[in-house]
Amino acid sequence: MAALNRLLRAKELSLSSSYSWMTTTCLRRNLFSTAVSEAAAAELHRAPSSSSPPLIKAFPVRRDPKERNVQWVFLGCPGVGKGTYSSRLCSLLGVPHIATGDLVREELSSSGPLSKQLAEIVNQGKLVSDEIILNLLSQRLEAGEAKGESGFILDGFPRTIRQAEILEDVTDIDLVINLKLREDVLLEKCLGRRICSQCGGNFNVANIDIKGENGRPGIYMAPLLPPPHCASKLITRSDDTEAVVKERLRIYDEMSQPVEEFYRSRGKLLEFDLPGGIPESWPKLLQALNLDDHDDKQSAAA
Repeated sequence: MAALNRLLRAKELSLSSSYSWMTTTCLRRNLFSTAVSEAAAAELHRAPSSSSPPLIKAFPVRRDPKERNVQWVFLGCPGVGKGTYSSRLCSLLGVPHIATGDLVREELSSSGPLSKQLAEIVNQGKLVSDEIILNLLSQRLEAGEAKGESGFILDGFPRTIRQAEILEDVTDIDLVINLKLREDVLLEKCLGRRICSQCGGNFNVANIDIKGENGRPGIYMAPLLPPPHCASKLITRSDDTEAVVKERLRIYDEMSQPVEEFYRSRGKLLEFDLPGGIPESWPKLLQALNLDDHDDKQSAAA
């Protein structure tokens, strides 16, 4: 495992920029064929012990942009609305919405070998390790490729600089949309989140109406209330407490700057300040992306 840990250290991850060798081999084989010895590769392929951290699994093969749909990333603090806006764009563009938070929650509910470890991490407001996230993501991308999916929008990934570096080396990201919202509004939004225990629908009971002052614009966000049949079945996420939310925001702020700069330096970062709720923000986001909101599937160039 020492070889894998060394491989994943951000400052040591340096792969060839040429992808002529990227065919049907998986990420694991590609990484080790260029960066580590056969002995280290053997260590990775050995059966892990019950105490070993998850190993990174295969990622789908890189595809020509002309033969696929958009491959975008949504960044932003927890609770900013990545899921809301990225899922809307996915419906508009006809691409799958892949939220790492959903992947983690699905694993938690599966009672699998990682569920206990993940529950402790999530309930403490900490970020899930890169190894776990990369495994969950690679499984989802492989499943989508097997079903013939084209393109994707990633919601909540990458969160760290080494995640961004690994993602850059295994697939092409066309555009990174960084949603921004002031912290006092974020906190109120997170504390107002609710989930329907029956259908899994996401709602928000917070009615945010902050007046502008000292040159700072006001902001209004109407609640996203559930339909009558869900109203009596609403639950609050266990990690949506004020202390946990503040800790999540603190950790995110520390880790987000290098990731934002990573994509900014590559000319792929679009920073978008949310002016309000969905009615105010959605049309302006579409305008920033040069998209029209109609039922036909769109195809956009980065």
